[in-house]
Amino acid sequence: MKTQKQKTIDFFKNLLFALIAALLIKSFLIETSRVPTGSMETTIKVGDFLFVNKFIYGSSSPRNIPFTDIALPFFQLPAFKEPEKGEIVVFEYPGDRDELVPKAITNYVKRCMATPGDTIQIINKVVFVNGEMLPIPTHIQYEKMYPTPAGVGYPSIFPKGSGWNTDNYGPYVVPKKGDVVNLNAQNIEWWRTIIDREFAKRVVSVKNGKIFIENNKVSSYTIQKDYYFMMGDNRDNSEDSRFWGLVPRDLIIGETLMIYWSWDPSYSFAEFFKLIGSTRISRIAKIVH
Repeated sequence: MKTQKQKTIDFFKNLLFALIAALLIKSFLIETSRVPTGSMETTIKVGDFLFVNKFIYGSSSPRNIPFTDIALPFFQLPAFKEPEKGEIVVFEYPGDRDELVPKAITNYVKRCMATPGDTIQIINKVVFVNGEMLPIPTHIQYEKMYPTPAGVGYPSIFPKGSGWNTDNYGPYVVPKKGDVVNLNAQNIEWWRTIIDREFAKRVVSVKNGKIFIENNKVSSYTIQKDYYFMMGDNRDNSEDSRFWGLVPRDLIIGETLMIYWSWDPSYSFAEFFKLIGSTRISRIAKIVH
């Protein structure tokens, strides 16, 4: 018969094994994600909680210290498949258009619209890739009745100085690894942030109309990563690649699987019983696509 001391030791051993198993599952198989904004309404609603398949795009070791914005070096296992157009993807936010790094480590959920090498164009709100209209998501949502005309540029749009807007955009070629892009004083703002991020520091400068990378004069640059173009299904109320730019392959975490819980986020935990009462039963176990 085990002594109380042995029982206590066994309890903590089992607890440790359970924690290790949970960490391995979360790191390499299934991630959970909460939806804080309405950019994917009504495909995914604010207050939905998602299971994310990390395995399919290549599991990775932890990317940051839990509950902090301290990034960790990570490795990624081989992927079973690459993200495809139309899939709903969870990824680490790369930062605002002109930022080297984001202010905080945050996971975003968007629909993949274009993959490396694709040419994306939006004409009067309709998305075309490589000259073909993309299928329109079932629960797509618009808030503006009429599109902003072509030629009316938004200064906040990516790439900087493009003269495009959210409803009439492009054509824009999504860069892929190995692409060689010509650089000059007229287009450097299209590429500055991408190049700086690939070096993980500010390396691009312009002097007397000439382009320099790490103080070396250049006329071209070879792209080091594959990139993806993401958009929300709530097209007129989504901060996405049209504003902040591209998502590099190494920041993509996984594909959404299903909603495992959902409630009305307008209630706080201080109103616990109202929050529980607002549970949206019909959305639990719903497959997201």
